Amino acid sequence: MPAVQFISDLHLDTGRPDITRRFLQYLGSRGRDAGAIYILGDLFEAWIGDDDDAPLSRAIARGLKACADSGTSVFVLRGNRDFLLGGRFAGSSGCTLLDDPASIDLFGQPALLMHGDTLCTDDTDYLALRNTLHEPGWQQDFLDKPIEERRRIAVEVRDASRHAGTRKTGKVMDVNHETVAHIMEHHGVRLLIHGHTHRQAVHNLAVDGQSATRIALGSWDAGAHLLEYTPDGYRFENLAESA
Repeated sequence: MPAVQFISDLHLDTGRPDITRRFLQYLGSRGRDAGAIYILGDLFEAWIGDDDDAPLSRAIARGLKACADSGTSVFVLRGNRDFLLGGRFAGSSGCTLLDDPASIDLFGQPALLMHGDTLCTDDTDYLALRNTLHEPGWQQDFLDKPIEERRRIAVEVRDASRHAGTRKTGKVMDVNHETVAHIMEHHGVRLLIHGHTHRQAVHNLAVDGQSATRIALGSWDAGAHLLEYTPDGYRFENLAESA
């Protein structure tokens, strides 16, 4: 039975061509051995709309489409950086966009997939901003702007986000454990897989009196982190080390 692979937080942009190159290599090799790939948010450092015709956007869409056409099902959750991914991107890339959270059956085990930003409930400033950015009116107003203006705004927002992150503690920017347990209990799962925090680890916890597992995925900033599930279990791999 083909493996299921999970990745997140590639933050693809023109300033880091090595990550783009590694991702396209993955889509043309290991990715085609999988039955399914789940990208759990922040595939792109910024997404300004499906009408973006930049070379990077087109190259990634082509790579994803070729992988999907080879027989691998590719699913994408929107992250806090690329929450404007839409149907046009899905069509050109051959991907299926998933709502966050998304429930799947992982070789007989119910699992909940999330980007992970909504688990960071101690970061109230970010959650307030997120609520604004996800308002349909704000999104439509942004998408109605000329594409060059959107590119400029995206750079300004990214820089402001990085600056704000330097003033927050690691605890504030990590998940809230009570929130994690509540969401897992609400969805009736004992396995949660998410990205966003860039802190690859396996966490054991109790949910409604039963043992449960939260798996946080690593980013591609310092490697190419992959979580692979088979009927026999799971393992982490750094594709950069095996290249």
